[in-house]
Amino acid sequence: MASTAEATPRKTPIAAPTPETKPAPRPELTEEQKTKYEALLEQAKAFTEVVSEKDKDKSGPITDTERAWLTRECLLRYLRATKWTVDDSAKRLLATLAWRREYGLDGFTPEYISPEQETGKQIIVGFDKEGRPCQYLNPGRQNTDATPRQIHHLFYMVERVTDMMPPGVEMLSLMINFKPSKERKNTSVAISTAREVLHILQNHYPERLGKALIINVPWVVWGFFKIITPFIDPVTREKLKFNEDMKQYVPAEQLWSTDWNGDMPFEYDHATYWPALNEMCRQRREERLRRWEAGGKVVGESEDFLAGGTDESISGVKYDASAAPVLAAPAPAVSEDEKKDGVDEVEEKLAQANLEEKPVVA
Repeated sequence: MASTAEATPRKTPIAAPTPETKPAPRPELTEEQKTKYEALLEQAKAFTEVVSEKDKDKSGPITDTERAWLTRECLLRYLRATKWTVDDSAKRLLATLAWRREYGLDGFTPEYISPEQETGKQIIVGFDKEGRPCQYLNPGRQNTDATPRQIHHLFYMVERVTDMMPPGVEMLSLMINFKPSKERKNTSVAISTAREVLHILQNHYPERLGKALIINVPWVVWGFFKIITPFIDPVTREKLKFNEDMKQYVPAEQLWSTDWNGDMPFEYDHATYWPALNEMCRQRREERLRRWEAGGKVVGESEDFLAGGTDESISGVKYDASAAPVLAAPAPAVSEDEKKDGVDEVEEKLAQANLEEKPVVA
């Protein structure tokens, strides 16, 4: 008979992987790759302005937040994505910085995204055996009509899952359950939406997908995958795993019991989970920024240093780990008026940028 603790469903994110988890070692760079990295690093250090061709008002000097985003590992991800072509990598880095401004990504608030999240159609909880955070997608819990905010929701959550990545981890595990619900029988996605999402992922989140674990795939969705396969990078295709025993990828104690055959009971309660996730991620972002500033605000800083895996920065500066703040209790749930205020604020910004009329498409 299960104990009370075992029977009580979890309602909050998990802060860390299991002690047995081991991130995959990063491959050693060849001498040629080191030379190309150094060349790209020099170009990235020289970035002074982000130019938006789609919205001139979004152009302007590069910010500290954007420079902090240009980590050593980020530069290497773009180099691998361009087959180690330095100039192409630099162009793509600048294009992503421009896209992040045009898309309004950093302006999406928890209150703006909240209506999309109320049913738990996306959940970040647990880590796989390589320490990659697990992001569950539950299409059967879809609760809104198709609007730009649906896709904003997806990338808001991708940003939060990067917040949750522990030292040594650069990728996520995407967990998709196509099981229908009483409210939603058809769990497939419009082809146009799928192409837009794939375009953004491949162009602005290279080398971020570790595995895509997919279960309960109905025949309609199988057909959907066949249609979009030509648009999926061959390397990405190899990461898709369908209807397997997912305990071979995710420790049972951190694998959702519902439909996934794990040992972790989890129940989505929006008022509990949403503030807990956002508070945890906010504090981690702030700690990363503090570490980046303490390390000298350098382009090409180590993500391991920023995530607390080491207390020595790329430039050799020692970070006083004892001064690092302890994660506080989750913030209280926001009121309906606060939600509305947050939604109105972001929607006003989006209207000004005319984003609703100019979605990113492949």
